[in-house]
Amino acid sequence: MFDTALSPADLLFLAKGAGITIIVTAISVCIGTVLGILFGVIRVQLGPIVSAPLTFVLDIFRSVPLLIQLVLANAFFGMVLRLHLSGFVVACLVLSLYTSAYCAEIVRGGIDAVPRTTRRAARSLGMTWAQDMRHIVLPLGTRVALPSWLGLALGVMKDSALVYVVQVTELLKSTQILITRLQEPLFLLMICGAFYFLISFPIARLGGYLERRWSSD
Repeated sequence: MFDTALSPADLLFLAKGAGITIIVTAISVCIGTVLGILFGVIRVQLGPIVSAPLTFVLDIFRSVPLLIQLVLANAFFGMVLRLHLSGFVVACLVLSLYTSAYCAEIVRGGIDAVPRTTRRAARSLGMTWAQDMRHIVLPLGTRVALPSWLGLALGVMKDSALVYVVQVTELLKSTQILITRLQEPLFLLMICGAFYFLISFPIARLGGYLERRWSSD
């Protein structure tokens, strides 16, 4: 018979860690998506030459491992700027910029996927740039960008496990704490994986539903 020292209080501790994971992910994805849309539109409108400085900065966030970004940002705010930010705030800031760098590329690809002839036809009918973006680019580009965006959101959720380096007790860190105390690594990691599955499964199903619905239109 399987015996474990895991108590209801320990499960609640893991659930709180999962809650922190969800909150960090939601804040980072929301802010990162807004910034990513802004950066993506700027890159398309200004062209590759004028937007080169912005592209270079975004490439840095895409290229440097997230773990290093978190450590450097925490040291920069604390030691250079003398700002005593909590680990939670630092994690959200870094993850938001990290998300925006990838989201900008997704947005750029979604806009470029809209045929130029379609956009020219819209402008020839008297549509303004804003109307073109709202009525033409947004509906068509979203269909192209949504699967990649959902993949990004799921990736950020899993990458949030790295925020332990700035003293944020999210799901994986909570699991590690219990492993140290209870010495049941396999069982606790299975529970941790189940929590991650419960968080990510609805997002993945939503993406599949939207793709099926749009493909049938």
